[in-house]
Amino acid sequence: MMVMTAKVDFKKIMLILLAVAAVITALILLFGGESEQTLAVQTVATNDGRVQFLKDFGWDVTTSPAESSQVRIPKESSEVYRRYNALQQSQGYDLTPYAGKNVMRFVYKINNYPGATEPVYATLLVYKNKVIGGDITDTAAMGKIHGFKLPETLSTTPTTAPTTAPTTTPTTASSAAPTQ
Repeated sequence: MMVMTAKVDFKKIMLILLAVAAVITALILLFGGESEQTLAVQTVATNDGRVQFLKDFGWDVTTSPAESSQVRIPKESSEVYRRYNALQQSQGYDLTPYAGKNVMRFVYKINNYPGATEPVYATLLVYKNKVIGGDITDTAAMGKIHGFKLPETLSTTPTTAPTTAPTTTPTTASSAAPTQ
């Protein structure tokens, strides 16, 4: 029977592990690219930050919010809430961790919505200066609610809203996000 032993230097092993971790982190940062998820963690502590957040999606908005109010994310899940949260999840957000919490809702009028015949509003839901959700609401009779992404092309009756969006169209921008 043959037994082999080796002397292991703990410091060298730790340095090698740290170097590997640094290389992996650098590759992730280098090739990860920016996505909607990256925008999702953007701090929006100021009005300028919120306006810039919407501009990053290609929206031209009126710089003063049409409305700002505190809303409570419902604790109890209704069908409307589940569909609205499905819309949020489709764009990288999830309202579930905020159930029962008060959040700020900021509503901005959009000035460059393709084919708009009635006012269109962007709603941002903000908790601790971070966007946790929101939507774009076309208030036209056949208007839709969809995520922040600027549609490529729309007719006067948008059809690009996710199938999980609520089927009822709000009559005002303030009713876009479910409240309790």
